Amino acid sequence: MEALGWEQADIILFTGDAYVDHPSFGAAVIGRVLENAGYRVAIVPQPNWRDDLRDFKKLGEPRLFFAVTSGCMDSMVNHYTANKRLRSDDAYTAGGVAGNRPDYAVRVYSQIIKKLFPHKPLVIGGIEASMRRLTHYDYWSDSLFPSILIHSGADMLVYGMGEKSVVAIAKSLGEGRDISEITDIPQTGYLVNRNNIIVDNESIMLNGFDECLKDTKKFNENFKYIEEESNRLKAKRIIEPNGDKMVVINPPYPPVTTSELDSWYDLPYMRSPHPRYKNKPIPAWEMIKFSINIHRGCFGGCSFCTISAHQGKFVSSRSEKSIVKEIEAVISMPDFKGHLTDLGGPTANMYKMQGVDLRLCQQCKRPSCIFPKICGNLNRSHEPLLHLYRKVRNMKGIKKITIGSGVRYDLFDDQSDSVNRLYAEELIRFHVSGRLKVAPEHSEEEVLKAMRKPSFRLFQAFKDKFDAINGKYSLNQQLIPYFISSHPACTDDHMRRLVNKFKRMKLKPEQVQDFTPTPMTLSTAMFYTGYDPYTGTKMHVARSKEDKLRQKSFFFR
Repeated sequence: MEALGWEQADIILFTGDAYVDHPSFGAAVIGRVLENAGYRVAIVPQPNWRDDLRDFKKLGEPRLFFAVTSGCMDSMVNHYTANKRLRSDDAYTAGGVAGNRPDYAVRVYSQIIKKLFPHKPLVIGGIEASMRRLTHYDYWSDSLFPSILIHSGADMLVYGMGEKSVVAIAKSLGEGRDISEITDIPQTGYLVNRNNIIVDNESIMLNGFDECLKDTKKFNENFKYIEEESNRLKAKRIIEPNGDKMVVINPPYPPVTTSELDSWYDLPYMRSPHPRYKNKPIPAWEMIKFSINIHRGCFGGCSFCTISAHQGKFVSSRSEKSIVKEIEAVISMPDFKGHLTDLGGPTANMYKMQGVDLRLCQQCKRPSCIFPKICGNLNRSHEPLLHLYRKVRNMKGIKKITIGSGVRYDLFDDQSDSVNRLYAEELIRFHVSGRLKVAPEHSEEEVLKAMRKPSFRLFQAFKDKFDAINGKYSLNQQLIPYFISSHPACTDDHMRRLVNKFKRMKLKPEQVQDFTPTPMTLSTAMFYTGYDPYTGTKMHVARSKEDKLRQKSFFFR
């Protein structure tokens, strides 16, 4: 700050991650976007919350507001396994060392800031705040929590990808508005007194937190509304009572345009961890340092996944020009040897896919565009992605591109579509590192239906295609499927049948995950209540530690 001639920062952002100045790390993106808008931004990574709190005091007050994020992960998912065992490492910390952020990091950081600087506006965001914006089930305490706005004491919450919201907040505060008056910014949440709000036709009133505590059916009713509004192009405002307060969640911004997305990726990131870490490896950075994100959003709508509730189901894609510009920056990195480790996104192969007639999309509230069947209005052509792959393969300095993001094979299962058929062939021929990751998740129809995943028959057909293309080009490559145990609706018998099927297919169970209930997903609602929120059907749930371990153990017998 002294070198820059600053006496005061405009915004001070606290994050639970080590600082990596790269567009895959949310704190860096928010910092660069605010900087580009003309604001002075200071970022404090992994502040010490257990000493005299000097990390929270050392920069003083910001001119406009404090901001808090737990980092790229919910801090509880970061800290604990599915069986609530403390993890021994942290991929977002220098040296991979665990213990550099607290449990419930957003709440802890926020409460400290509010105690030290009670009159300064505090804005929370990132995945932890986003997925806990309304009443939610917390697996680690096995209890319902109210909106994180209640426990944290924050003045405002930004959910989803927050670039536009934080700039709008900074602009409003810079114009002299009080934080309590700023109620009109999309993709934000805030608290108001119960008597100070008008419920109109553009609002949905949920069951209150106290009602949800008493009745799981009320919680499931809320979940339905929240998920449906999260998947609309034109959503309504959501209001949830909590004591004498109301939690208000404004509708999101429309999906970002290609030019907006390009402008954020084109900012002057250093593309490296901060020098303070003295070359200690940050595992999450090492994993993505030579990868490129080409779009955001996912219309898969898997029951257990938080992506659509955070990023949205509508895909926003970067231009080829912006992607190539970033690849050129990667090529110029001194330790780059010619291998791009990913050219993907939340799902590898949804680049530039959207509804053919967006007027139909405006009427739609389906959480998934491809389950239970693929929407007839969805343009799922892989031609733009195929063109991108070919263009990047021919760039000077690129020797190999492998796809590290998960591939949705149900998007190119139509054998009558020559482009999609060609995409599958070029993907397998040119873009597999020796092992291709796909996620059938299970084999049994009852479980797949609860997961909102396609029939196992499609995976079997894709494996046949994978093997045939490998044979055609004399390639020795493996298909690595992901499976989930102890998901709601899954019984021991389902697990036994799954294991028998993949053994007959001569697959190795390397990627097995015990289901972890995370806030604001359909699977978590089913886990907590024991019922499907949409149908009211009672579900089998492996809730105990013993049940969960037993289901996972089927893979290793």
